[in-house]
Amino acid sequence: MKYFFQITSVILSLSFIISCSPEPKKTELKVGSWRGEITVQNHQLPFIFDINKIDNSYKIKLHDGDNIIDINDVTVKKDSIFFPLHIFDADIKAKIEENTLSGTYTKNYAEDYVLPFKAIFGKSKRLDQLSSAKIMDGKWAIDLHRKDGTMNKTIGLFNTEDGELKGTILTKTGDYRFLEGKVDNSQFELYAFDGNHLFVLKGKVKKDELKGEFWSGKTFYQPFTGKKDATAELPDANKLTYLKEGYDKIEFSFPNLEGEIVSLDAPKYKDKVVILQVFGTWCPNCMDETIFYADWYRKNKDRGVEIIGLAYENKDDFEYAKARVDKMRRTYDVGYDYLIAGTSNKGDASKTLPMLNHVMSFPTSIIIDKKGKVRNIHTGFSGPATGDYYLHYVEEFNNLMDELLEE
Repeated sequence: MKYFFQITSVILSLSFIISCSPEPKKTELKVGSWRGEITVQNHQLPFIFDINKIDNSYKIKLHDGDNIIDINDVTVKKDSIFFPLHIFDADIKAKIEENTLSGTYTKNYAEDYVLPFKAIFGKSKRLDQLSSAKIMDGKWAIDLHRKDGTMNKTIGLFNTEDGELKGTILTKTGDYRFLEGKVDNSQFELYAFDGNHLFVLKGKVKKDELKGEFWSGKTFYQPFTGKKDATAELPDANKLTYLKEGYDKIEFSFPNLEGEIVSLDAPKYKDKVVILQVFGTWCPNCMDETIFYADWYRKNKDRGVEIIGLAYENKDDFEYAKARVDKMRRTYDVGYDYLIAGTSNKGDASKTLPMLNHVMSFPTSIIIDKKGKVRNIHTGFSGPATGDYYLHYVEEFNNLMDELLEE
């Protein structure tokens, strides 16, 4: 019995100590530039973000190379910070220490997708030591080596600015957006982080040839080789997706964000040029295209044109998909219509549009004239990071739309 009272006394004492322990003190979050790092398959992916404080609210600007992404939904509580990553269903949670943050990066829509994150205050550059070497500058024919032995033929565009190696890789379905890094003593490294995609590319360049490795996110890995080639080309993006034989128009019935079933037969679309945007909010190339379309629609909606975004999201759940699409709509002030069409699996997406040979890429744009005839299907999107390729696309798009709107 004596031992019982002794043990009870110890438990009560510990309970008193725990109950009287002070809550974690609020740690001041420093305002300024931070360098973050996410561990990607044993490699560190560095990126820069700026923290500002306006009217007692914190704001973040994420530097995705030359692209700046605003993150306004930032929560700071006691010794912790939490912020979702822009329009994507991903977030960072971290403990605040004097000059550091430590925590996790999480993709909420994917199972067990948590990666280590850390950051240090006062760093305004992605890499400390840069090089003015220009041996990577130019246009490259790059082969991404698939596991089955085939090659995914792409184009690399690189240039050196103030010691930083910048560029992108164009594929048949889009581009790698804003890559940034350095090349030094024939060794190169390139990184990209836009909130959803995590890219690390490393390798060696010798004269006009390169050899490297590509890590993406938690598991994807691919070696690649390349040769400098000013004449390198990709297949025509206007010929990769097309109507199957026996079909002469697009038909569908999908719910809008209010749950009402909508088809192209609706009076709103009668006698108008209609652009169908096959996309997903999880897709950064789709984000670039949405920014372009939202601005173009604001300027041209009175000319007899409509855009319908057909959303294919990561979960087969209407309310989830609606929330993701609505967030993107509000973020970019998108004025055109959205329908929830299906999931992000390309095979499943193809079944929802059986008149197409396939859904090869998110995004894909289908342009329909005033009589309901499909006039163009463009696979992928070459965004602002591709430079002249983007400018060429914009010119080509505007010329086609002017022609169709004048018919």
